[in-house]
Amino acid sequence: SRMIGLVIIGAVVFGYAIMAGLLDRMSITGPLVLMVAGLIVGPAGFDLFNGSVSSESVKVLTELALVVILFSDASSISAISAKTEASVVGRLLGIGLPLTIALGALVCHLLFPSASWAICGLVGSLLAPTDAALGLAVVTNEAVPSSIRSALNIESGLNDGLATPFVYFFLALSLSSDTSGHWRSALVEVVSAVAVGLVVGFVTGRLAAWAVSRGLTSSRSRQLSVLIAGLLCYGTALELGANGFVAAYVAGFAFTIGSKGVLAEDSDLCEETGLYASYAVWVLFGALLLGPILKAGVPWQAFAYAVLSLTVVRMVPVALSLIGTGFHLRTMAFVGWFGPRGLASVVFTIVAIDSLPHDLHLQTLVDAAALTIACSVLLHGLTSRPLAVHYGASISPNDPERTAGQMGRLRRVAHGRSFP
Repeated sequence: SRMIGLVIIGAVVFGYAIMAGLLDRMSITGPLVLMVAGLIVGPAGFDLFNGSVSSESVKVLTELALVVILFSDASSISAISAKTEASVVGRLLGIGLPLTIALGALVCHLLFPSASWAICGLVGSLLAPTDAALGLAVVTNEAVPSSIRSALNIESGLNDGLATPFVYFFLALSLSSDTSGHWRSALVEVVSAVAVGLVVGFVTGRLAAWAVSRGLTSSRSRQLSVLIAGLLCYGTALELGANGFVAAYVAGFAFTIGSKGVLAEDSDLCEETGLYASYAVWVLFGALLLGPILKAGVPWQAFAYAVLSLTVVRMVPVALSLIGTGFHLRTMAFVGWFGPRGLASVVFTIVAIDSLPHDLHLQTLVDAAALTIACSVLLHGLTSRPLAVHYGASISPNDPERTAGQMGRLRRVAHGRSFP
């Protein structure tokens, strides 16, 4: 039966691959197709694919997918070309992200009063990162001002790594009543990870640049070196007791600094590896995480949280962070709406499932997170193209959104996570 399930998944993916252009114009994204494929073969469908998100193979696959994407995103963002763009991104990350985590935790506590504040904080933090690949039409549609596309793109590339310390901090607090001891432990893991990422990323980047300058590499080997550098840093961090995700994220920046941008155009293999791994993660999400929840019945609190998470929890902090930019309210609403929850949230949820005891609080987290992610895949995917066109048409050439700057040398971070 498992082989039949794999054949069905393969047929669905192949069908999408040969019609990707048509479906893209219909705002049907790759993650949506893959999630549905997982639902078809999982417990909510024909029940042909058995397994558990707690299995070692699932954990390894999902974590490596996130590691590659974190490293790729960090190493791909070479510059923010305009001062205004830097200001907007700084506001979204420095003000919007912490407020989103806090508001997400508060809403979770109101809907699930039996859950601890640590669990609620974990829910808020793991659902805070955005994934531009789920709304790819927004960051690629030239009708949308370049400053807005750039800000959303960079925010998506950076907030995965910035949310990681919050996720592990609240995860540590959820594991024991000894909050002070776990707080210190989580802090040590993060600080150690930053140190490992800086050292390993810079050294590997410098060595790679040295080899390139002496003609010791080939085009393929340079791409391989970028991919392996991220994985090497992740493995080193785990062996030293540091947080592997934070280390890989920091290493991406350090690698670019160490290599002085010499390998900036050699990240295709790294991006494609993350892309292909994400395909499998979305199938597993539909089959092993979302499917069982739908089959058992979705609690109304989880559905309410999903609705609020995609609207109030994201849009209010974004609006507050953009006060003073001169942007229109429709721009604040547009940026706030396009905060899709994607691969990072899936991986963080699986990490939480693997780490926390299986009690009522864990099920609260799983229900809220899985339903929010599923709704985001559906709604943000379907609305990205029409809303991008409508919003772009509403902004005049003299509006600050149009005159804020150009995307310049920013690499296409989001493109590595969706079908072309």
